[in-house]
Amino acid sequence: MNEWNRNDLTTFLESKTTGLVYFYTPMCGTCQLASKMLLVVEELVKIEMGKMNLNFYPDLAVDFTVESVPCLLIMQNGVVMETLYAFHSVPFLLDKIKQYIK
Repeated sequence: MNEWNRNDLTTFLESKTTGLVYFYTPMCGTCQLASKMLLVVEELVKIEMGKMNLNFYPDLAVDFTVESVPCLLIMQNGVVMETLYAFHSVPFLLDKIKQYIK
């Protein structure tokens, strides 16, 4: 999964495609586990994905009303369709993501 900067996020949002934006912080143990799950998901599902270190983009936490990390935004047509804070398992994530893939 690629590390995105603000320009990458803007390009993704303007493209109005379906994809995932993952917000994390490096010192968060739960985020490290969630990152590993998303690496598996990335191998199993063809969907645009990017991750962003929320320490560098606190304004995005406000813009997207991120309450905690890890946070996964499932986006469709440039709109947040679902926000996940509890990742549970890879099968859980796959089920959630596949609901938005056509």
